[in-house]
Amino acid sequence: MRKKVEEALDKIRPSLQADGGDVDLVDITDEGIVKVELKGACAGCPMSQMTLKMGIEKRLKKEIPEVKEVQSV
Repeated sequence: MRKKVEEALDKIRPSLQADGGDVDLVDITDEGIVKVELKGACAGCPMSQMTLKMGIEKRLKKEIPEVKEVQSV
């Protein structure tokens, strides 16, 4: 599952990097919770929670049904 998540994040990265941000995979729990770290401009952005839930989480859930939630650490 880790490889699938990394591949999905690689597809998301260019849009985050275009705004000066990035995302790193930190961990995936047995329960399907993906833990990521938002970096660069994304780390301090007031819209980062929306990016996390409506962007990253939505895309990962669509591509990988085993993903239950995405959390920022």
